[in-house]
Amino acid sequence: MAFAKAESGSEGSISPDLHPRFTRCVRDARVKMQDEAIARKRFGFTRRRMLAALVAGGAGALLDAFWFEPGHLTVTRKEMRTRQLPPGLDGLRIGVLSDFHFRPGDDDELVAKAVAQVRREKLDLIALTGDYTSGNLRVVPPLLALLEKMSAAHGVFAVLGNHDGWRGQPEVIRRLFEKAGFSFLINQNSQLSVRGEKLAIAGTDFVWKGRPDPERTLRGISKTTPVVALVHEPDYFDAMTARRDIQLQLSGHTHGGQCRVPLIEYAPRTVSYGRIYNYGHYARGDSNLFVTRGVGTVGVRVRFACPPELAILTLRTGA
Repeated sequence: MAFAKAESGSEGSISPDLHPRFTRCVRDARVKMQDEAIARKRFGFTRRRMLAALVAGGAGALLDAFWFEPGHLTVTRKEMRTRQLPPGLDGLRIGVLSDFHFRPGDDDELVAKAVAQVRREKLDLIALTGDYTSGNLRVVPPLLALLEKMSAAHGVFAVLGNHDGWRGQPEVIRRLFEKAGFSFLINQNSQLSVRGEKLAIAGTDFVWKGRPDPERTLRGISKTTPVVALVHEPDYFDAMTARRDIQLQLSGHTHGGQCRVPLIEYAPRTVSYGRIYNYGHYARGDSNLFVTRGVGTVGVRVRFACPPELAILTLRTGA
């Protein structure tokens, strides 16, 4: 019998019936152990590489946000379409700069880049939508010393931002801008003749703790005259369009969030009167709003996935 044969055999012998199965088990166990060892080695290597990549990526992001991006001017070009635009105004080009929060010594080169680019563009209009300072009016003259080097065919128009207005000296700022050759609007409008067509440039007071007056701002403008409105805080778009179509409202204030999540374009930080319309182009009926990221920074001089911006907007006839 096989059992008796196994018992009488040499020490350590295995039944012929059991031997192939046992061998397979040993072989499979050995292969599994080898695979697990390789996997542990690979995982450890991958984890180290991943940690190294995360550290390098984090360091790169910090360098970008604090050193490179705050001084890296970008140019955004967009067409704004509106039905209520006479054919003679089709192709009108407007440059938009906002939110300088000027820091002499830190921002001179950035502003000089913006001015140089504006000069190259040979624009029809330039709009400055406020926050020239973070509160210290002494920075306005050195800022204007840079800005006054730019011009446009039909003028440079400016309004107050909340940081400018909070100082309680709007007339001081107005006089400085007018001395530099710029039109400064506080709940006012200026009606131009451009290429033989009428165009109204309207500008409100700052909204956040200011005294914006849409009725006064738009007073005297015909319903058939297209309007470009300068309003520092973008969320006032709803109040402006409640009165009439605004062919183009230009705003800043939000800095586009100043730091955004790449790819998904999410801004974790928002600000009062800039929570509905944070950045970019918005349209409602025949009214358009463009919110620029601005030029400077408030608080810590940092930007991430949200660089300083000069916006060049071209008006087009049609929906």
